[in-house]
Amino acid sequence: MRRPFVLFDLDNTLVDRQGTLADWAGEFVSRHGLGDGEQAYVLGAVAERAYPSTFDTIRVRYRLDASAEELWRAYCADIATMLSCHSEVLGGLDELRRAGWRVGVATNGAADIQWAKLRATGIAGHVDGAFVSGEGDARKPAVRHFALAAERCGAVLSDGGWMVGDNPVNDVGGGHSAGLRTIWVANGRSWVAHAPAPEHTVFDARSAIDLLLRLVADHVGTAS
Repeated sequence: MRRPFVLFDLDNTLVDRQGTLADWAGEFVSRHGLGDGEQAYVLGAVAERAYPSTFDTIRVRYRLDASAEELWRAYCADIATMLSCHSEVLGGLDELRRAGWRVGVATNGAADIQWAKLRATGIAGHVDGAFVSGEGDARKPAVRHFALAAERCGAVLSDGGWMVGDNPVNDVGGGHSAGLRTIWVANGRSWVAHAPAPEHTVFDARSAIDLLLRLVADHVGTAS
């Protein structure tokens, strides 16, 4: 029997990127002596996705002495330090692997910042592999992204698998396009009119892990 596999989104699924960014923006404004009213602009600049070019725009706006590359490197280090992954989530990833799952991460973003997060939070040591869109110019919801992420954890899409994430388009829609079953991490939100809808909706990543573990247990019980 083929071992099941599951891919997890990183930001706002395994880790709280949104909350961390708000804290980071406050510290950035204070560090560079910017006005209190500038925190909203800085946060908005990095909210969707940050790249080195983002910090060139910020540098020019505030006439900062540091180069865009220096600001980017500081951002990567700061975010990696500030982020954390709950111990119950890390433990759950281990439980999935012990139960026979191949576990991977499928995330959009620049390779240096995303891998810094994966290593600093410990996630990299609790999964079989991870793929970042910046490594291969393949962004979710493209099917190729999911194929490369599955390959990183020793699977292929034709094995059948699951995608767990918070983004209705990138994670749920993209996962379905790749032939994966999906779990939407709602984070307290209600599903909107995106199609197709996820097979399951949960509050957070640990709830998704528990659901997957139950599904395997139920399958084994039925088979026996």
